[in-house]
Amino acid sequence: MSAPTPQYLRFTSHKSLTTRLVLSTLTGRPLHISQIRSSSPTAPGLAAHEISFLRLLESVTNGTALQISYTGTTLTYHPGLITGSVAGLGAAGDVIEHVLPESNTRGVSYFLLPLCMLAPFSKAPVNVRLSGPGVITAATAAGDMSADSVRTAILPLYEHFGILASKLELRILQRSCAGPGGKGGGGMVELRFGAQVRLPKTLHLNRSGGKIKRIRGVAYCTGVSASNNARMIHTARGILNPMVSDVHVAAQYDQAPLVPSNDKANPTAKRRTGVGFGLSLVAESSAHGVVYSADAVSPHQGGVTPEDIGKQCAYQLLETISHGGCVTRAAAPTILVLMAMGSEDVGRVRLGRDVVGTQESVDLGRDLKNFGASSWGLRDADDDETGDVIVSVKGLGVGNVGRKVA
Repeated sequence: MSAPTPQYLRFTSHKSLTTRLVLSTLTGRPLHISQIRSSSPTAPGLAAHEISFLRLLESVTNGTALQISYTGTTLTYHPGLITGSVAGLGAAGDVIEHVLPESNTRGVSYFLLPLCMLAPFSKAPVNVRLSGPGVITAATAAGDMSADSVRTAILPLYEHFGILASKLELRILQRSCAGPGGKGGGGMVELRFGAQVRLPKTLHLNRSGGKIKRIRGVAYCTGVSASNNARMIHTARGILNPMVSDVHVAAQYDQAPLVPSNDKANPTAKRRTGVGFGLSLVAESSAHGVVYSADAVSPHQGGVTPEDIGKQCAYQLLETISHGGCVTRAAAPTILVLMAMGSEDVGRVRLGRDVVGTQESVDLGRDLKNFGASSWGLRDADDDETGDVIVSVKGLGVGNVGRKVA
């Protein structure tokens, strides 16, 4: 008797690719995605960073099978079991080494955020080291947040779901900004996610966002004068100090990383890349577990002063705070996916109206519905006049297959 034909969930376009792959892996539903940049005359099909993410998914899972068409415009994905960093299944020791290609244009958070969504449901701890000439630890023009913001603004949110923050660690071993043309960087980061749970707890984060009590941040520069850090910090503090007295921004200086120069005449030659500077700010509220983040970085082509970056990041943080709610636009997908995959109870989270109304949030709600999750319940927060929205999400009870009780 032949095996039954799998029922594919069919999507088109490359948008929300990582989210759909994560939901497919968590729910076990195979995917068929077509028309991936099929209308592009110069670069049709999957991009380098998307193929690299697929290889990363293969590394942390067992039994995953994928097929990519000759032109790269069609992808078929059969998810496997999330095993994590298991020796013998791609891990060297207890760490999976994943090399990003030099043509990568996305920041390291493009890979870290989906990986963190999968890690709580893994059979073993997820320890991944991202290295190679394509790692960009800074923020990017594509909208990716920096590795510092992931560490200070995203990972602490997992405590709401009963995941111990003491077992979560993100090490930035080598900093790097985007290289020439916005491609590559040469940085290195290591994620150690050792907190696996049977089911994430139900989230109830529907209270007021509170008032900002402190602001922390990191100013970083690679391959340029360390005085740029002081200039960014001075400008940002000049804007933020009149509103919040407790502002502390650390300064971090690294040499520009070395990457192979790809010179045929001298194969061993190396060059410096990833030169630039940037600023990451995080505002902590008086309400427990509520943080707001902002990132700004110098463009790869240059022409921007450190004062401009400090001013841009400070105003961006104020704009993020003005959106309201308890979760920022960058952290909302992580929170909503974990709520949908959690225990079969109704959780609530308070989001700003400008966060709920974004195209990313609408697409995420539609994708969750396609994967079997319940529709969201939306109502206005009536305890104040902020205009926030209370989003109610009923969990699927998917849980961790590797930790099911017999």
